[in-house]
Amino acid sequence: MASSSNVPTMNLTHGEKPEKFNRNEFKRWQQKMLFYLTTLNLARFLHEECPILAEGETNKEKVAAVDAWKHSDFLCRNYVLNGLDNTLYNVYCSLKTAKELWDSLDKKYKTEDAGMKKFIVGKFLDFKMIDSKTVISQVQELQVILHEIHSEGMSLSDSFQVAAVIEKLPPLWKDFKNYLKHKRKEMNLEELTVRLRIEEDNRKSEKKGNNSMEAKANVIEQGPKTNKKRKHGDQNQNQGSNAAKKFKGKCYNCGKTGHKSNDCRKPKKEKKPQANVTEFDKISNDVSEMNLSAVVSECNIVGNTKECSKVEGRGKVILKMTSGKELTLNDVVHVPDIRKNLVSGSLLSKNGFKLVFVSDKFVLTKNEMFVGKGYLSDGLFKMNVMTVVPKSINNNKIDSSAYLLESSNIWHVENQLSKKIKAIRSDRGGEYESPFEEFCLEHGIIHQTTAPYSPQSNGIAERKNRTLKEMMNAMLLSSSLPQNLWGEALLSANYILNKMPHKKTLKTPYELWKGHKPCYKYLKVWGCLAKVEVPKPKKVKIGPKTIDCIFIGYANNSSAYRFLVYKSEIPDVHVNTIIESRNAAFFETIFPYNKPSETSTQKRTHDITFGNNQLEVNQESKEKQVDKDLRRGKRARKSTSFGPDFLTYLLENDPQTFKEAMSSPEASYWKEAINSEIESILQNHTWELVDLPPGTKTLGCKWIFKKKMKANGSIDKYKARLVAKGYKQREGLDYFDTYSPVSQITSIRMLIAIAAINNLEIHQMDVKTAFLNGELDEEIYMDQPEGFIAPGQEGKVCKLVKSLYGLKQAPKQWHEKFDNAMISNGFKINECDKCVYVKNTQKGYVIVCLYVDDMLIIGSDTNMIKMTKQMLSSRFDMKDLGVADIILGIKVSKTSDGLILSQSHYIEKILEKFKKYDIRPKKTLVDVNLHLFKNTGIGKSQLEYSRIIGSLMYVMNCTGPDIAYSVSKLSRFTSNPGENHWKSIIRVLGYLKYTQNYGLHFTRYPAVLEGYSDANWISDSKDSKSTSGYVFTLGGAAVSWKSSKQTCIARSTMESEFIAIDKAGEEAEWLRNFLEDIPNWSKPVSAICIHCDSQSAIGRAQSHNYNGKSRHIRRRHNTIRQLLSSGIISIDYVRSKDNIADPLTKGLTREQVESSSKGMGLKPMK
Repeated sequence: MASSSNVPTMNLTHGEKPEKFNRNEFKRWQQKMLFYLTTLNLARFLHEECPILAEGETNKEKVAAVDAWKHSDFLCRNYVLNGLDNTLYNVYCSLKTAKELWDSLDKKYKTEDAGMKKFIVGKFLDFKMIDSKTVISQVQELQVILHEIHSEGMSLSDSFQVAAVIEKLPPLWKDFKNYLKHKRKEMNLEELTVRLRIEEDNRKSEKKGNNSMEAKANVIEQGPKTNKKRKHGDQNQNQGSNAAKKFKGKCYNCGKTGHKSNDCRKPKKEKKPQANVTEFDKISNDVSEMNLSAVVSECNIVGNTKECSKVEGRGKVILKMTSGKELTLNDVVHVPDIRKNLVSGSLLSKNGFKLVFVSDKFVLTKNEMFVGKGYLSDGLFKMNVMTVVPKSINNNKIDSSAYLLESSNIWHVENQLSKKIKAIRSDRGGEYESPFEEFCLEHGIIHQTTAPYSPQSNGIAERKNRTLKEMMNAMLLSSSLPQNLWGEALLSANYILNKMPHKKTLKTPYELWKGHKPCYKYLKVWGCLAKVEVPKPKKVKIGPKTIDCIFIGYANNSSAYRFLVYKSEIPDVHVNTIIESRNAAFFETIFPYNKPSETSTQKRTHDITFGNNQLEVNQESKEKQVDKDLRRGKRARKSTSFGPDFLTYLLENDPQTFKEAMSSPEASYWKEAINSEIESILQNHTWELVDLPPGTKTLGCKWIFKKKMKANGSIDKYKARLVAKGYKQREGLDYFDTYSPVSQITSIRMLIAIAAINNLEIHQMDVKTAFLNGELDEEIYMDQPEGFIAPGQEGKVCKLVKSLYGLKQAPKQWHEKFDNAMISNGFKINECDKCVYVKNTQKGYVIVCLYVDDMLIIGSDTNMIKMTKQMLSSRFDMKDLGVADIILGIKVSKTSDGLILSQSHYIEKILEKFKKYDIRPKKTLVDVNLHLFKNTGIGKSQLEYSRIIGSLMYVMNCTGPDIAYSVSKLSRFTSNPGENHWKSIIRVLGYLKYTQNYGLHFTRYPAVLEGYSDANWISDSKDSKSTSGYVFTLGGAAVSWKSSKQTCIARSTMESEFIAIDKAGEEAEWLRNFLEDIPNWSKPVSAICIHCDSQSAIGRAQSHNYNGKSRHIRRRHNTIRQLLSSGIISIDYVRSKDNIADPLTKGLTREQVESSSKGMGLKPMK
């Protein structure tokens, strides 16, 4: 029973009374009423039952408390009833308590509102953004719908809401949509809204800028109202006294002098159609998603006949493109004598349409939307039009085709110089027949012609043609550009010729024409490399900022340059297209098409053809092969061995091309490898031969040849691989996601250590043509491979059905298929390494570690290993390599007490490769007398230095923890190595020569994972940064190690050691989690002990409070404290001489190096 103290004291001034409920939006009214009652301390009466007094109860306090409850419940019921509409008041006023009233309303109207969920969800799914409204306003509308969904109790994650908004962006935001989709950083809805608002503001400002420039250009085209002149090149404008001078010429409209036709007061004369002229005055910029309009106000077209043709009609024409879009032309002139429908390409370009010409095709777009395309036909580009529909035209007999026509404006002299043409000299070519003669007679122009069959008498023009041809030829030869660019070269030659002084007048044609001297700073070397700035709308924060192009000329009516795209990573800018831009950097001594001539060896390479997938060489090669076969004995040939610990030097001499392989002494082996590869591809149904669809491009392919070696140095097999040229793929078109996990080398060492501790068997398998197993989601076309072009189907291409080596998505598709196969057979994925699979049964367990197409199979039971091999062989084309002996270039040797990992054969190869440096054995890695700093002078053999660093890093990452510090430090000077850097790196090679026969020895004991951490305070005096190092051992040898410069500056030795412990703690957590998924390992995994030689750092780590001022140390303190408290790690003190991580931070003496190497399990092999 409620006590009197629980009865609320009323205060009617709290809150604002909600509006009356009228059967609409019950949930909102219910929520408002609940808030209102809460401010009045009455909300609890909506859910409480009336207290009941016991029979015969006479306690005054209890009776008073019940009376007070009933009074408060009456007030609550009154507020709810007064919040109802009058029609509803009469229905519910009979209910006795506030709870009954509230439950009755909730039961009735919540049930009616249940259908609102489907309505709101449907509203959300149907919501589409359009281009005619601002994006931000539409995003706000979508946010309201999402809020309604949330209020209905349906929760949507932030990622889903962000993805939904991105997907519903309007069509014109396609590029920005793709940019947002490929961002790896997660965003919430507020951050996305900010990005969209910024992008929309940028687009508005760019649109205003474009509109203002178009307006200015239109004013100039309509004719100058003053004497301002627009000049090309310098772009100077002369103003002053010339504007006030009176015009002395004759008006073309009325014939009187003293004014121009533009200022004439008499009515303008009607213009008649003129020969060889096509003009469009205006094209509308209004473009919708489904209907693109081009409004033409005037179109005078006359055919290429000897007489002017008669205009029979005028009206509207709709071009229905094959893409489904429509192009509407108004006021089109109908001339029956013209057999082709002509559309001005230049005017379409001026009014927002984009024409991209590629070879003998073109594509028409507007606002990044595809409109139509066409191809070259009889010298004109023909549009792909389904029908040409005449609308309200006088004579509607119109051909259903349309051709692009470039307008030819040949009469510039009179407008530019205000002078009449008196005479024109030409030869007797057919282009100057009766129509041109009549035009000259009408305008009083004398047409002079040469004598029959003697064009040389028109010497000036003929000589100029010869000069232009010679310049064009020289430009093409010097730049090595293809001859199909002769037109661009000719225009550029003409442009340059007009700026060269003439010997008679000592003035340039440009100066005589324009009235001022030309500017030569604008000229560039034709055919050179240029890096063109990516336009602002197409720039991305992370991506290329320039496009590699070749300079091919000057824009016709602007101060921009013309470029041929050479290399491009921008989706909308394609290779071998021509673009115009003003912003570019020129490299006038670099010509990309200039390539060194073929060597004599390449020229002598035999031609090879294929037929029916069999190799056929020329007769000479066949005869040589027969001779070899005759001399060959019948006994089985032994595999050639070059001795132990040797990886054949022929690895460096593998054939680089198909022809080189076929002409090598080992051609028969390479043929066998090629046939095996093709057979695998055909059996796997990797491709099918089809015709190339219009508008698509193919990828090239090439052969890769490699000799696979055994552990003893003998050749295992010759391998040929067909690889697609995936570097030409375009993101978003040919591929999307490419991520594929690869097993870490640390995981492999951990598994080897576990196998040594538990005496497990290690087998190895190889997947033949692994990447051919992945299923492709995209349509990709590839050229037929060299040597295997199907007879009679030379024009067809390979449509890839499955993935192929070289494709960007091939690793991802292969891993997904392998992943599904393993999971479906009862394997579980290790959470720390997605390429490690574990299967545990009562009979035993098996572990599979995949590295691309090589895999280790480790198991406690031989039958389980066999069953795993059978399962894999049934799914994929596998090669069983038996007991593992070499993996990723690392030897795996089994001994009586464990396993050894070594790279003696690889080290031998490195020493042989760089033997010219006179490498002598060294027992230490660092010369204390050499101090390494950044080289400020001229670098020494930078490329060779980089090669050595790359080779050393592979040894360091696989089996060389002892050289980690030296290699890490020397790699910092790769960009510009000096003399001391070379001395140091040769010393490291000498150390490898001394320890070449060393390897990591894993034994059964100790079966404990433990780590060592160390730091060297201010190891680099230039930037005052320290060096961290850690190493973890399991089974008596190192399984993980790292040496690196710290990213922040430590103010004391304690801080540097503390940072090193933090890094070691991160690795310890990963290793511990890796062991959690390993069968037969004690669970839970005990805390990993990290040994450190700094007692102050250990004390700081174990302290619960940190009062330091450095933020980076505070963060690391919290991380270490969390790892300690959760039992993941423990920290113990070790003396410096016993800290085996010491050589990962500094150079040591010979005795210290030997002691720490022994502690890391590096011992000489017997």
